[in-house]
Amino acid sequence: MSQFIDKRLNGKNKSAVNRQRFIRRFKQQIKEAVSEAIQKRSIKDIESGERIIIPRRDIDEPKIHHGAGGRREFVLPGNQEFLKGDKLHRPSSGASGSGDSEASDTGEGSDDFSFYITKEEFLSIFFDDLELPDLIKTKLTEIPMMETIQGGFSKVGTPPNLNILRTFRNAIARRLTFKRNYDKKIDELEQSKNLQETETSSTKLKKSNLIDKQIRELKKKKKQVPFIDSFDLRFNTHLQRPKLTTQAVMFCIMDVSGSMDEQKKELAKRFFILLYLFLNRNYKTIRIVFVRHHTAAKEVDEQEFFYSRETGGTVVSSALELVHKIMTERFPSADWNIYIAQASDGDNWNADSPLCGEILNDKILPFIQYYAYVEIMPRHHQSLWKTYLTLQEHHKNFSMRSIDNIKDIYPVLHDLFRRKDK
Repeated sequence: MSQFIDKRLNGKNKSAVNRQRFIRRFKQQIKEAVSEAIQKRSIKDIESGERIIIPRRDIDEPKIHHGAGGRREFVLPGNQEFLKGDKLHRPSSGASGSGDSEASDTGEGSDDFSFYITKEEFLSIFFDDLELPDLIKTKLTEIPMMETIQGGFSKVGTPPNLNILRTFRNAIARRLTFKRNYDKKIDELEQSKNLQETETSSTKLKKSNLIDKQIRELKKKKKQVPFIDSFDLRFNTHLQRPKLTTQAVMFCIMDVSGSMDEQKKELAKRFFILLYLFLNRNYKTIRIVFVRHHTAAKEVDEQEFFYSRETGGTVVSSALELVHKIMTERFPSADWNIYIAQASDGDNWNADSPLCGEILNDKILPFIQYYAYVEIMPRHHQSLWKTYLTLQEHHKNFSMRSIDNIKDIYPVLHDLFRRKDK
């Protein structure tokens, strides 16, 4: 069997094959560097590439060499400190000058290896082991089906595929064009007939008869223009294309009430941006529904979800009721894999939290694949967390985590959506 090795260079004299081999080899180190980098990014830069630094000790390959041990005899010329039989202290590692660029008093040093990964490589590493759990409904992302679509028109085809409207349109245009040409020639002949005043009567009569004959022939041809010609026929053509039967929807619910200050909203936005990037990268055709709420809930678009500054009191049940309404009207659970991610600081009216538990327990959790709740909690947990703890005990498709600071965002996202072993 032949084996082909692609050594072509891809931009700036770099080999894409060697680059991918290097990334696979040091994937764990790169993944750790990527996880650390995401904590320092702003929301605007979260989708760009990244400069990665790997310590030299992680990329050095083991090699065999002769050490400085053993028993040796040698002469030190000009020695005034030692006599024969004295023991010399073994020098510390690196003291003999190994060429390390970072000098130190201990003789140890290391050179860090840095390189830049692209946006695609960054996101691929970042979301490598994440997935939507329990995607088990009858319509899955991996099962394409063929659908028949209109592919335009053709001059040849079978009678059942004849497009009558397009055929008649072509026939009318052709008849008008031909008849207009005949009318133009007839008018020219009649004008030339009227200009024969200076000629003799016999010559004038002879030419007049000839013109009349030509006019009669043109009128005859005009009447013979066919109503439909084979040139006019147009037939429908049909194409087969793969139809993705993905039936997955993710509801993103974000609390924007007054208790969610700018720091908490920033953490919530970062969580949802990472979730949004993960969904769009791994599931190209998934539907995403954005819901913001304070005392009232509203379905919004992506722009308003991340950048609107609307705020107010807190009634979490309003968002859950809206999600249930949208599920019922647009995403029947028999056909759709439904996922919900909610971010809040947990601050809610004490009387409203039990209602949230009832809505989730009776109207939502029995009909969805997975519910992920993230509580942004710089202080202590509140009433909503306690209500949700009860739900977690009775529903395997309900998970909840807390975020204290920006460093917790990716570990929480990874924990909620990590790929499970089959």
